[in-house]
Amino acid sequence: MSEPQYAPPPPPAPAAAVEQPGRTLGIVAIVFAIIMPVVGLILAIVAKVQSKRAGVKNTPSTVALTLSIIFIVLGIIVAIIVAAVGAAAAAALLQQCATLGTGIHDVNGVTITCN
Repeated sequence: MSEPQYAPPPPPAPAAAVEQPGRTLGIVAIVFAIIMPVVGLILAIVAKVQSKRAGVKNTPSTVALTLSIIFIVLGIIVAIIVAAVGAAAAAALLQQCATLGTGIHDVNGVTITCN
């Protein structure tokens, strides 16, 4: 009698992906950090809390948190600059009207109406 032929064992099944709480939300937060930084900041904080509760590290939420803070600070700086330039322009216009007096004036091809 011949010995029975055995087939080699099948390869092991791939390991199931480990779900990391807050990771997907962290990735979404990165997108929102660029588009709407305040929303991105909120989502990043929520993702960070979810990950911390599960005891896992969440790099996307850290990146989103950092980007959100950077974009919020840049937005505040731009708003301050725009407000300062607008205030300076308004002051210059008021000074021009004080010099010219009331009425409609044409200065270098620009019509200025002073009340």
